[in-house]
Amino acid sequence: MPKIICIANQKGGVGKTTTAINLSASLATAEKKTLLIDCDAQGNATSGLGIDKQVIREKNMYHALIGQVPISEVIVSTPIPHLDLAPANQEMVGIEIEFVSIDDREKKLRRLIRNLDRLYDYVIIDCPPSLGFLTVNALVASDFVIIPLQCEYFAMEGLGHLLNTLKLIKSRLNPSLALGGILLTMFDTRNLLSHRVSEDVRKHFGDRVFQTIIPRNVRLSEAPSHGLPIILYDIRSRGAVSYMDLAKEILICGRI
Repeated sequence: MPKIICIANQKGGVGKTTTAINLSASLATAEKKTLLIDCDAQGNATSGLGIDKQVIREKNMYHALIGQVPISEVIVSTPIPHLDLAPANQEMVGIEIEFVSIDDREKKLRRLIRNLDRLYDYVIIDCPPSLGFLTVNALVASDFVIIPLQCEYFAMEGLGHLLNTLKLIKSRLNPSLALGGILLTMFDTRNLLSHRVSEDVRKHFGDRVFQTIIPRNVRLSEAPSHGLPIILYDIRSRGAVSYMDLAKEILICGRI
């Protein structure tokens, strides 16, 4: 069975999708068969890998979740060997309302992923910036959660609420869910505040924080507009090196 990892934080703009895309690409580069599931109605993980949202209009994660097609039929290949994508678009917006009266609606995604059996080594789930239906589904389906945490003033605001949500899901819906780690993102070495946030987070959470830190990097920000993960856009950039280091921390150090 694959290791299932969701990338979650209810705050927007902290690097969730950037992490989902580039961690998936780095794992695939290490020849680990990887599936990236886009669970965000914005579909940024989809466009960030160069997939036209119009092309997948009739078969995407929305159609898989409502049971119209099996998840295997929505999966598309990407420019990176060993990396597949289950795409999403704006149709996902209404799914929470459609499922309001369905029993066990929190387990829809878990059942879909189980149908993939042993096709993948890793499944990475990109969550929307909320703790709504889709994020809860991702957490219930996952073995581990990675929390990207921006190295800025409001970094820890809301983190306690997210950790409490993880505890509730673990106790009621998914006993096997574990915190894979807190990932510090958008780190600016020239900014004293970034260093202070990093120190505070490590002081409070210890070894639950990844050693790898993702820097604030222009090339990393540019890559999605070209529909490429950073290792295809500029493999020598600090952003590319950092995400490859994160994959190594997971694969070699046994972090997850």
